[in-house]
Parts: sequence; C-alpha cells; structure tokens
Amino acid sequence: MAKIDLDSLNIEELLALRERVGEKITEKVAARQAELEAELAKLSQYGKPAKKAAAAPAAKAKKTDEPSAPKEPPATEEAA
Repeated sequence: MAKIDLDSLNIEELLALRERVGEKITEKVAARQAELEAELAKLSQYGKPAKKAAAAPAAKAKKTDEPSAPKEPPATEEAA
C-alpha cells in the first residue's frame, strides 16, 4: 500500500481522501456481508435456517436515578 504524507495535503485533498476511504470501507463491508450470507446459505442446509443478525447490538439496561436500597441498615448510636 502506498504511503501518503498527510501533512503535505491541503484541506480539499484531505477531504477527498476521507471520502474515498469511506467509499472503500462501504464497498468492503458490502462484499464481506455478501460472502457471509453465501456461507450462511450453504450452512443452513445442515440444520435450522439461520436467523438474521440484528443491525445493531441490543441496548443495555437503563440505570435508574433512584439509589438501590442499602443492604444493611445504618448503625445507630445508643443514648447513654
């Protein structure tokens, strides 16, 4: 792969490079996805049909603003 001296590029050239990189990533992701889908199709003949994966990972549980109940009651001082 050719090395690019990023410091020597002007803003327009850097923006064009960023756009080309984004396009190439999109192409490679699409090609890899097609490969994986073809592999899943081959494998599905051996068992249950494959489920399609979700587009995004599942969201984590939301934290509540309420503090959880203390495990032990606070110690109290006895009057003398």
